[in-house]
Amino acid sequence: MAAEDKKLANGATHIDFQTDPSRYRHWKLAVDGEIATLTMDVDENGGLFDGYQLKLNSYDLGVDIELADALQRLRFEHPQVKAVLLRSGKNRVFCAGANIRMLAGATHAHKVNFCKFTNETRNGIEDSSANSGQHFICVVNGTAAGGGYELALAADHIVLVDDGSAAVSLPEVPLLAVLPGTGGLTRVTDKRKVRRDHADYFCTFEEGVKGKRAVQWRLVDEVVPNSKLEARVADRARAFAAASKRDAQGEGIKLTPLMRTIEGDSIRYRFVGADIDRAARTATISIKAPEVPPPADPEAVVVQGAAFWPLQVARELDDAILHLRLNELEIAVLVFKSEGDPAQVLAYDAVLDACKDNWFVNEVRHFWKRVLKRVDVTSRTLVALIEPGSCFAGSLAELVFAADRAYMLIGSRQGDNRAPPKLMLSAMNFGPYPMSHGLTRLQSRFQADPSELDRVKARLGQPLDAETAEELGLVTFALDDIDWDDEVRVFFEARTSFSPDSLTGLEANLRFVGPETMESKIFARLTAWQNWIFQRPNAVGEAGALQRYGTGERPQFDMTRV
Repeated sequence: MAAEDKKLANGATHIDFQTDPSRYRHWKLAVDGEIATLTMDVDENGGLFDGYQLKLNSYDLGVDIELADALQRLRFEHPQVKAVLLRSGKNRVFCAGANIRMLAGATHAHKVNFCKFTNETRNGIEDSSANSGQHFICVVNGTAAGGGYELALAADHIVLVDDGSAAVSLPEVPLLAVLPGTGGLTRVTDKRKVRRDHADYFCTFEEGVKGKRAVQWRLVDEVVPNSKLEARVADRARAFAAASKRDAQGEGIKLTPLMRTIEGDSIRYRFVGADIDRAARTATISIKAPEVPPPADPEAVVVQGAAFWPLQVARELDDAILHLRLNELEIAVLVFKSEGDPAQVLAYDAVLDACKDNWFVNEVRHFWKRVLKRVDVTSRTLVALIEPGSCFAGSLAELVFAADRAYMLIGSRQGDNRAPPKLMLSAMNFGPYPMSHGLTRLQSRFQADPSELDRVKARLGQPLDAETAEELGLVTFALDDIDWDDEVRVFFEARTSFSPDSLTGLEANLRFVGPETMESKIFARLTAWQNWIFQRPNAVGEAGALQRYGTGERPQFDMTRV
């Protein structure tokens, strides 16, 4: 039976991405001044689904949900932290990677979404180091295999115990007939600069590499005997903290629980709502503008904390996207709508721009960036409908530019007293929110002629009606009231009739134009190959490697190269 078809271990009817340290079963977070320690001590019996034990610090999605939460809290709740130690609570084992029994029993959709979320979490570690000054040191005290080594790869510095047995490995190809699905191949070559021939050997040698060879091949940064380990780790942590540019003063911001209700086909937060039409296979995500003006200065922004509108709405949108990804697999189209005063949205954007040197505002900006990246790589058709009453301005306008199609109404509807919709731009549309490949969504849109971007930037802060927005290239179609309902209906009907597989491939290719980065490679190249391999009999068939792992029977492969 597939993992999603089983009852969740906590009795819930859906996977919940909200948690806090008091509920962690797999991680321990300790903070001592400028240095924090994240200890992985996985509860064997704490799997998200029935049917497997999380032995040897192996993990499933539930383990990663806790890690993602801890990383977020380190950035917002612990501004004094400048170095983070990733450690194991198990003796002579760091992490055995993704749990094989979980993967063998999971549906294809769960495996792919699991790998995607894990990738996003690992990327979050690197983003924290690059943009928050929280540098990560991974202490590998034993076996770091597969996803365990991939977790280490996300850190800035890897310390491997030199005890004759501790090793790092990516054994997925020889053992499981799959790939290191959370960025292993890409980080080995692009981040750690391992030579191709060395990487080829390493990724096909299941026992892994240890000792001096691991350092020589750039797989780790240093090996240290057990007798000197704690002193060396302490020295490294102090050095990384001293080199950090993190300049955060005062108390952290408590990430209070989101107020969320799920009733039938409706999900409600304070500023975000999602309504599911199962017959039409659509989910409409509606976002409300702030109701009050923003604080006047950085100190007042920090006082608002988790209630600061850009942070609260980003947290709510993030949770809604993850819920729809994992729990509503038959939804084909995500429709973005907005409601409220666009001037209020721009006022908050002005604060995000003017106060960007404040540590808290910096974290909010980078969180918005990560949420929008999560939207970009979500395998659903994304549509923005810009109607009377909309507030697609500045940061919220990024959802229009992230969409595969954007429709904007010309004028008003008959009988609707609301003003015609306007699209408005802010400084936040021109740099702070890059996509995974390093370009902003507007740079991606105007790759053929960068001068068009200059034309758009000249209209910053101006209310743009539908015809102007279409002329500037900011929306796909501007439609009048006579054509609106039929055009939108026909599009939805056509879109939901296509193969989901071909749409996923189409959209993922069209969304990311131009250059590649390590991050975009992980999602575009590695994830695509892993997605395909996860459907092949050599991996998941009855005689495939994932099914026969641990049984003593050798897998049977179709040896045809395709």
